[in-house]
Amino acid sequence: MKKVLLFSCLFLIIPTVTIFYFFKVEEQQFIFSANTTIRILRSKTGKIEVVPLEEYVMGVVAGEMPVSFEEEALKAQAVASRSYVMYQVLKNQKKDYDVVDTVLNQVYIDSDTLKSKWKDKYQEYYDKVVQAVEETSYQYLVYKGEVANAMFFSTSTGYTENSEDVFVSKVPYLRSVKSEWDNISPVFQYTTNYSKEDFLGLLKLPSSDKITINILEKTNTGRIKKVKINGKDYTGKEVASLLKLKSNCFTITENGNKVTIKTKGYGHGVGMSQYGAQGMAKSGYTYDQILKHYYTGVEIKKIKN
Repeated sequence: MKKVLLFSCLFLIIPTVTIFYFFKVEEQQFIFSANTTIRILRSKTGKIEVVPLEEYVMGVVAGEMPVSFEEEALKAQAVASRSYVMYQVLKNQKKDYDVVDTVLNQVYIDSDTLKSKWKDKYQEYYDKVVQAVEETSYQYLVYKGEVANAMFFSTSTGYTENSEDVFVSKVPYLRSVKSEWDNISPVFQYTTNYSKEDFLGLLKLPSSDKITINILEKTNTGRIKKVKINGKDYTGKEVASLLKLKSNCFTITENGNKVTIKTKGYGHGVGMSQYGAQGMAKSGYTYDQILKHYYTGVEIKKIKN
């Protein structure tokens, strides 16, 4: 699940660099087939590993979403992750690798690591993830004939975000939609406390007896876009990154020497909410309904064998 509970700040640092750079594929000359392979840059070794597409998707579903989730949520994750990597393959044809195996792209966990992680539950969990991948085999999302950059994140604030409110470009299928199921997430609302000294230090501000906060701009869903703290301007993403918050939807209150920050949601907020997908699945929605809810106007296609 975006390796969410281990990488609480990376989603805010990385978006403007590589993973969330949007581009239009002018000529999709690469032909996807059943034997398409994915070139993965392994973060621990620095080596490039080549694995079959469906094996890669299985490792990503296992790495990105709790195996305890409903089957339809896991299937939605499989299609989203397959679409995402296909988009990266098209984008990175001239590079030595397509994706890295961390939240810089998608978390990929190989079978040996899963055996160590899942221990005596390995076969049970492995079979469940394999089933989700096989039941959606080679399915991916397209928008007006082009592979969709199917971004996803952990938990929404109750609404997802328009792409241009979080990153740079306006993407027609990454529109803000209502996501009323996310309150089942353990991090839907979260409280973080700092001493005043630590709070100011993390924000690289000089010591002060008082903290003044002026919200300058918000998204339509309430996320902080721009804020001034003790006279210094920040983006909401900068504050969330520096303070290691779960999202840039936050309120900050000062009480004596303590600063309390309450956040809502977890992650960048663009695309499919994973806990929203889980909530939809528990409510009886199918994986295709989940995907078409979070990705506006997309179609589901299948790679031909």
